[in-house]
Amino acid sequence: MSDTAKRRIFAMLDSDGDGVITRDEYLARVDRVAAAFGRGDRDPLVAAARGAHREVFGQMDGDGDGGVTFEEYRDWAGHEAFESTCRPALGSLFDLADGDGDGRLTRPEFTRLRTTSGNPAEGADAAFDALDPDGEGTVARAAYLAAIHDFLTTGASPMAGAYGEARPDPREPAAR
Repeated sequence: MSDTAKRRIFAMLDSDGDGVITRDEYLARVDRVAAAFGRGDRDPLVAAARGAHREVFGQMDGDGDGGVTFEEYRDWAGHEAFESTCRPALGSLFDLADGDGDGRLTRPEFTRLRTTSGNPAEGADAAFDALDPDGEGTVARAAYLAAIHDFLTTGASPMAGAYGEARPDPREPAAR
């Protein structure tokens, strides 16, 4: 994955924009999603999501100092990290949003999940449509996770355009 894609994801996770993702900042994603879907602290899905996100944060925080810099994130992010910890963590957020537990999100559920987990509201409809190519009106868990995997590992996915076309990172050498 290019540094450009990694910087976009890092910026989303660094919600206060100070250049470091703290443990509390990262775990707050779970609390925001749980609250948005009316799930309380005693909900087993909330506990599972918190556990999965603690595991991700522990792996991202390479030096164990309680904060993840871009360099730590850049070194950690990729296919192996996605499969070992990100897939379960992102799946747990999907599960919090899946009100009827059918493994599919409606457009309103998808949009609320997207915005409460840190993605901009702009492009939510385009992202949903990209993941619902047959127009059934829902997004399947597997398609959602596959699209995020592709974006995290290659910078491209059916949802990539919905995130907005990435502008070149001025710190990266120009493609030749």
